[in-house]
Amino acid sequence: MAAPAVRPRPAPAAASAMTVAFSINGQPCSVELDPRTTLLDCLRERLALTGTKKGCDHGQCGACTVHLNGRRVNACLVLAATLDGNDEVITIEGLARDGALHPVQQAFLEHDGYQCGYCTAGQIMSAAALLNEPCGPSDADVKECMSGNICRCGAYANILAAIRQVRAAS
Repeated sequence: MAAPAVRPRPAPAAASAMTVAFSINGQPCSVELDPRTTLLDCLRERLALTGTKKGCDHGQCGACTVHLNGRRVNACLVLAATLDGNDEVITIEGLARDGALHPVQQAFLEHDGYQCGYCTAGQIMSAAALLNEPCGPSDADVKECMSGNICRCGAYANILAAIRQVRAAS
């Protein structure tokens, strides 16, 4: 299933607005923003991609984790103005490919790796990035690599089981 086309919402009038261009979920995007706008606010408020959640807004909870050029980042800590036309952002909405869930998404479903669901998108994005990062083989290594993502419901055992399954299949 292809990611839906992104249609930016109109920009609020601002004397200092600037145009920011980048790729979002495989689609080119150009949006006018206040230079102080975070990537998180751009995604949620301007591009209507609300799968990425605003948790702490201070980079401490991981609910806003997205991939920027293949690396996981907290979108609340990235100014959208720092992106250029060569940057690629992937959100939870763009993780699935060709109508099939990403293996991490599927594993989260199979292992009930969510409870309230608020942190789930960030957890999944972080776990998907972890697959391409140096991370030791043990559960303790995975826990350390995922330590920037907080689950207030305590679904950690199920999240770990989902990640363990995907890593074993890789």
